[in-house]
Amino acid sequence: MRRLFPEPAADVDPYDAYAEGYGGARPGAPSLRIGMVMSVDGSVTDAEGWTDGLGGEADFRVFRTLRALADAILVGAATIRTGRVGPARLRPGLRERRGGPPAPIAVVSRSLDLDWSLPLFTRAETPTIVVTSRAAAERGTVPAPVRVLAAGERDVDLTAAVRALQAEHPRLLCEGGPSLATALIREGLAGELCLNIAPALLGGPRHTRLLADLPAEVPLDPAAVYLDDGVLFLRYRLRT
Repeated sequence: MRRLFPEPAADVDPYDAYAEGYGGARPGAPSLRIGMVMSVDGSVTDAEGWTDGLGGEADFRVFRTLRALADAILVGAATIRTGRVGPARLRPGLRERRGGPPAPIAVVSRSLDLDWSLPLFTRAETPTIVVTSRAAAERGTVPAPVRVLAAGERDVDLTAAVRALQAEHPRLLCEGGPSLATALIREGLAGELCLNIAPALLGGPRHTRLLADLPAEVPLDPAAVYLDDGVLFLRYRLRT
């Protein structure tokens, strides 16, 4: 991986690059980041309707790094229902650098209409968390070892949920989908946007676009730009 901005460097370690300025004790350091891959024309899904084929191995290296650095990983229920999100796992090198087990996945679900037989709920090394409303938690049944975090009475209060999660898991990563990422930005909860730009133009009306429903402009400050195997890795700080 090469760093193009702010200070060009020919050989940058992804873990060190993305650890810099993420949470920790430094005042103002972003503690909730959004990490997503998209095409140059803004699609977050490939021709098959998934993100898997967009960025190739370079994208997966950064994807695994972002997960290794996070204390918990936020994912929307619609993404979980595809059945393509498994428990977080760490390769030996990343496990050693992290110094412990993988972060839990935190599923944001208003209804608790989820398939509890999925490996995400039954085989996670670190138990999965379900973020929902108090009303849904009271009327639903969540099997062990899944943990429940209730925030909001009849709908999920994202602000309360993020604050409660950060009390135990200070550094949060959101992997989408677009609706959850948009909501976090709209509520002013995200501090950093990590965009992996795949070298492709997909076009067509069938592809899902990133952050299509923001109600107003959100100013961004560039933090870093990297290049690896043709994929551009952009880090933006969101002004709050």
